[in-house]
Amino acid sequence: MTALAAPPAPPATTRGRRLLGPALTIGGLGLATLALHLRDPHQHGSWGLCPSAALGVYCPGCGGLRAVNDLTNGQVGAAASSNLLLFVVIPAVVFLLGRWALDAWTGRVRDHDTRLALWLTAAALVLMAVFTVARNLPFGDWLAP
Repeated sequence: MTALAAPPAPPATTRGRRLLGPALTIGGLGLATLALHLRDPHQHGSWGLCPSAALGVYCPGCGGLRAVNDLTNGQVGAAASSNLLLFVVIPAVVFLLGRWALDAWTGRVRDHDTRLALWLTAAALVLMAVFTVARNLPFGDWLAP
């Protein structure tokens, strides 16, 4: 009787291959941020028209381009005024992107907790819905861009 051999281990990926995803993502976000700095979204129509704003409804992203432009110009208060939700979320996004890049650099593989990811996704969707409703009602007009 012969014993079954264990399946071969997957080939180790190189650091460059592991960094491809984070580098492309961070680089793309960096280019988009640079474009928003160079072409001011405060000028009406400079980046096109938002369909939801044209209908008179502010979505959770309305004012996001202006907020990024404000941050690149060092206007923190104006950025928070343009889109408070984006302003609050940016530090978490920067942290997660940095952790992803560092993990890719070191080769660390994290275990993923699917239940936690589902709860966080649900919480984010609820937060976005509440933010959207609040910024479109009279008491939350200070949240509108």
